[in-house]
Amino acid sequence: MRWRDVKQKKIDPKSPDDPKELRDYATLYERFKAFMTDSFLLAMPIFYGVIYLVFDGLKGSGGVESHRLEAWAIILIPLGALVVWFLSQKGQTPGMKAYEIRAIENQSDEKPSVASAFLRYFFFNIAFFSVILLLVPLFRKDRRGVQDLFSGTSIIKA
Repeated sequence: MRWRDVKQKKIDPKSPDDPKELRDYATLYERFKAFMTDSFLLAMPIFYGVIYLVFDGLKGSGGVESHRLEAWAIILIPLGALVVWFLSQKGQTPGMKAYEIRAIENQSDEKPSVASAFLRYFFFNIAFFSVILLLVPLFRKDRRGVQDLFSGTSIIKA
């Protein structure tokens, strides 16, 4: 912003220079609602299939209880493939679409690339299982989480 333009009232001195500051970021509540919707629409069918079709129920020698690590791997890999596909192709998961929010890359304001979507999913899982990293958006003005920071994405209102 040039001082002369401000003095001649061509531009507002309080307007941000960076158009990224004009973004309408999604609230944590909207993001949580979208996450819960995705949990039921995408994750629950995969959980059901893994528990009852791949393993022999929850308990017993052939059940998920005795094969937890394998069960989580079998659940998280197809779930990740779905989430990465939705984000890279459409910029929204079904939950994000329901609550009118979408993911964008910070540099281009376009839908995330496959690599960005994968990094976002990977770091979200790390944050989710370490719990303390889920608190990062509470201390940031733009409400971006660890997964957003490392993948170079943002969640904005569509």
